[in-house]
Amino acid sequence: MLIFYKGNVSHGFSLNKRELMIIKEENKRRFPRLNLHAPLRYQIRGDPHFDNAVSDNVSVGGLSFTTDAFLAPDTKVMLEFNVLSRVLHTIGRITWASPLPHSYRNRLGVEFLEVAEEDQKYLTDYIDTRLSQA
Repeated sequence: MLIFYKGNVSHGFSLNKRELMIIKEENKRRFPRLNLHAPLRYQIRGDPHFDNAVSDNVSVGGLSFTTDAFLAPDTKVMLEFNVLSRVLHTIGRITWASPLPHSYRNRLGVEFLEVAEEDQKYLTDYIDTRLSQA
Protein backbone atom coordinates (compact mmCIF):
# COMPACT_ATOMS: atom_id res chain seq x y z
CA MET A 1 0.00 0.00 0.00
CA LEU A 2 1.28 3.42 -0.92
CA ILE A 3 0.39 6.33 1.28
CA PHE A 4 0.25 9.71 -0.41
CA TYR A 5 0.60 12.94 1.49
CA LYS A 6 -1.38 16.00 0.44
CA GLY A 7 0.09 19.15 1.84
CA ASN A 8 3.08 21.42 1.86
CA VAL A 9 6.13 19.18 1.92
CA SER A 10 8.37 22.07 3.01
CA HIS A 11 6.62 22.01 6.38
CA GLY A 12 7.21 18.29 6.76
CA PHE A 13 4.46 15.80 7.44
CA SER A 14 3.44 13.19 9.91
CA LEU A 15 1.53 9.97 9.55
CA ASN A 16 -1.31 9.07 11.85
CA LYS A 17 -1.08 5.96 14.02
CA ARG A 18 -3.14 3.81 11.61
CA GLU A 19 -0.91 4.74 8.65
CA LEU A 20 2.19 3.88 10.65
CA MET A 21 0.68 0.51 11.60
CA ILE A 22 -0.08 -0.25 7.93
CA ILE A 23 3.49 0.55 6.88
CA LYS A 24 4.94 -1.45 9.77
CA GLU A 25 2.75 -4.48 8.99
CA GLU A 26 3.62 -4.45 5.30
CA ASN A 27 7.33 -4.20 6.00
CA LYS A 28 7.19 -7.29 8.23
CA ARG A 29 6.06 -9.60 5.42
CA ARG A 30 8.97 -11.72 4.27
CA PHE A 31 6.96 -14.31 2.35
CA PRO A 32 3.87 -14.14 0.16
CA ARG A 33 0.64 -15.23 1.87
CA LEU A 34 -1.93 -17.60 0.51
CA ASN A 35 -5.51 -17.79 1.78
CA LEU A 36 -5.96 -21.24 3.27
CA HIS A 37 -9.05 -22.08 5.29
CA ALA A 38 -8.12 -25.48 6.64
CA PRO A 39 -8.68 -27.22 9.97
CA LEU A 40 -5.80 -27.12 12.38
CA ARG A 41 -4.98 -28.30 15.87
CA TYR A 42 -2.70 -26.41 18.20
CA GLN A 43 -1.16 -27.15 21.55
CA ILE A 44 0.59 -24.76 23.89
CA ARG A 45 4.05 -26.17 24.57
CA GLY A 46 3.95 -28.14 27.82
CA ASP A 47 0.15 -28.50 27.86
CA PRO A 48 -1.23 -31.97 26.99
CA HIS A 49 -4.49 -30.53 25.59
CA PHE A 50 -5.01 -29.75 21.87
CA ASP A 51 -7.50 -27.13 20.65
CA ASN A 52 -9.11 -26.91 17.22
CA ALA A 53 -9.18 -23.88 14.95
CA VAL A 54 -9.29 -22.92 11.27
CA SER A 55 -6.39 -21.29 9.44
CA ASP A 56 -6.91 -17.97 7.65
CA ASN A 57 -3.76 -17.81 5.55
CA VAL A 58 -0.34 -19.42 5.30
CA SER A 59 3.17 -18.68 4.03
CA VAL A 60 6.39 -20.65 4.21
CA GLY A 61 7.25 -18.62 7.32
CA GLY A 62 4.01 -18.87 9.29
CA LEU A 63 0.25 -18.74 9.35
CA SER A 64 -2.67 -17.00 10.95
CA PHE A 65 -5.74 -18.60 12.44
CA THR A 66 -8.91 -17.74 14.32
CA THR A 67 -9.74 -19.27 17.68
CA ASP A 68 -11.80 -18.75 20.81
CA ALA A 69 -8.68 -18.55 22.97
CA PHE A 70 -6.37 -15.60 23.45
CA LEU A 71 -2.71 -16.57 23.33
CA ALA A 72 -0.16 -13.93 24.26
CA PRO A 73 2.65 -13.08 21.84
CA ASP A 74 5.79 -15.19 22.34
CA THR A 75 3.71 -18.22 23.40
CA LYS A 76 5.21 -21.36 21.84
CA VAL A 77 2.72 -23.69 20.12
CA MET A 78 2.78 -26.98 18.28
CA LEU A 79 0.59 -26.98 15.16
CA GLU A 80 -0.93 -29.67 12.99
CA PHE A 81 -2.67 -28.38 9.86
CA ASN A 82 -3.92 -29.84 6.62
CA VAL A 83 -2.60 -28.89 3.21
CA LEU A 84 -4.56 -30.91 0.68
CA SER A 85 -4.39 -34.50 1.96
CA ARG A 86 -1.25 -34.07 4.05
CA VAL A 87 -1.01 -33.09 7.72
CA LEU A 88 1.95 -30.80 8.41
CA HIS A 89 3.53 -30.54 11.87
CA THR A 90 5.31 -27.39 13.01
CA ILE A 91 6.45 -25.61 16.13
CA GLY A 92 5.84 -21.90 16.15
CA ARG A 93 5.66 -18.73 18.18
CA ILE A 94 2.65 -16.44 18.46
CA THR A 95 3.80 -13.11 16.99
CA TRP A 96 0.56 -11.16 17.28
CA ALA A 97 -2.96 -11.52 18.65
CA SER A 98 -5.96 -9.44 17.70
CA PRO A 99 -9.47 -9.71 19.14
CA LEU A 100 -12.17 -9.77 16.48
CA PRO A 101 -14.65 -6.90 16.83
CA HIS A 102 -18.03 -7.77 18.34
CA SER A 103 -16.87 -11.31 19.03
CA TYR A 104 -15.21 -13.43 21.68
CA ARG A 105 -12.84 -14.83 19.05
CA ASN A 106 -9.22 -13.87 18.30
CA ARG A 107 -6.98 -13.90 15.24
CA LEU A 108 -3.46 -15.07 15.95
CA GLY A 109 -0.29 -14.91 13.88
CA VAL A 110 2.32 -17.64 14.17
CA GLU A 111 5.91 -17.62 13.01
CA PHE A 112 7.23 -21.11 12.24
CA LEU A 113 10.31 -21.93 14.30
CA GLU A 114 10.69 -25.62 13.45
CA VAL A 115 9.37 -27.43 10.38
CA ALA A 116 10.51 -30.84 9.17
CA GLU A 117 12.43 -30.53 5.91
CA GLU A 118 9.92 -32.63 3.94
CA ASP A 119 6.98 -30.61 5.33
CA GLN A 120 8.77 -27.34 4.46
CA LYS A 121 9.34 -28.53 0.89
CA TYR A 122 5.74 -29.69 0.54
CA LEU A 123 4.40 -26.36 1.82
CA THR A 124 6.76 -24.33 -0.38
CA ASP A 125 5.79 -26.33 -3.48
CA TYR A 126 2.08 -26.01 -2.67
CA ILE A 127 2.26 -22.23 -2.16
CA ASP A 128 4.42 -21.68 -5.26
CA THR A 129 2.02 -23.74 -7.37
CA ARG A 130 -1.08 -21.95 -6.09
CA LEU A 131 0.45 -18.50 -6.50
CA SER A 132 1.62 -19.26 -10.06
CA GLN A 133 -1.98 -20.21 -10.93
CA ALA A 134 -3.36 -16.89 -9.69
